[in-house]
Amino acid sequence: MKYRFAALLSVMTAITSTSVLAFQQDENRYAVPASATAQDFIAVFKELNGEHPGVRKGHARGICAAGVFTPTDEAQKRFASPLFDNMSLPVTVRFSMGGGNPEADERKGPRGIGIQFDLANNQKHTLAGLTSPLFSGSTPNHFLGLLQWNVKLMRGEATRENLEKYFQANPSMLRSIEWNKGRTPSAEYTSTDYYGIHAFWANTNDQQREKFRWQLVPEGGHEYLTEHDIESLPSSFLVERLKKRLEQDGEISFTWQWTIGQENDPTNDPSTLWPDDREKVNVGRVTITQVGGDACTPINFDPNRVAKGIQPSDDPVLPIRSAAYAISFGKRLSNL
Repeated sequence: MKYRFAALLSVMTAITSTSVLAFQQDENRYAVPASATAQDFIAVFKELNGEHPGVRKGHARGICAAGVFTPTDEAQKRFASPLFDNMSLPVTVRFSMGGGNPEADERKGPRGIGIQFDLANNQKHTLAGLTSPLFSGSTPNHFLGLLQWNVKLMRGEATRENLEKYFQANPSMLRSIEWNKGRTPSAEYTSTDYYGIHAFWANTNDQQREKFRWQLVPEGGHEYLTEHDIESLPSSFLVERLKKRLEQDGEISFTWQWTIGQENDPTNDPSTLWPDDREKVNVGRVTITQVGGDACTPINFDPNRVAKGIQPSDDPVLPIRSAAYAISFGKRLSNL
């Protein structure tokens, strides 16, 4: 009897050890990458999108536009930055599709916006925004892991179930998924909100600093595609709608809104929204008056390039974006 019990105990121990090992292997498989560099992102974009010499590695498909920025009196009184010193500033705007495919289907996927404010003495302030307020994870490593799983899916080396397990193993990624659930893309480039995602700091006129996250709100209202639109529209329609809108209305405007953070609102986690009750300040209006042309070609829409009086936060995604954008910019201008 003693020997049978010992044998049974041995079998149970082996089963338990095997189960623990399998769990650990599974857990390690769905962990975020240990490191994430700008070169890692450039490499994975190439895997996902193929070779497109002379094209942006992210947000490859887009259209350039131009207009003016007009600050509000409140912004001029409250914030100490040359962004708000003049009655108006010229802006160069690029609307785009997410991803690195220059032939991206405009019926699907997120839209993006890049804006360069041209200040005096050749100073610039740059925005880069998306149609979601949340980043896919609290660190760049989370996003890199997502892209790497998408490469495996594309190759047939993984399934949607694997991707779901990756999300479940990394809960900060679920917030973006939940926010986007059930939402359809915008019907026009100019009928949706754009979000800066990251936190920044702004100097005030009373020698203080305030943390903020920005949002562009379309003054013409919001409009999104129906399921019928997604099935029936041509894959390229956003540029034509933008041109038609300008022909009809003469101009298209966004309100530039800053949400002011409180002391405990995190600045280092772009996957977390601040509470809805935070103060919102209308700092100005971005008005689009022209569309087309090549003015965006020499512009690198790096969100870390900011005017005096504005500072990037400690968000870990920001420096990676800056480095990846610089590599993409160099490759694009070198036709690589």
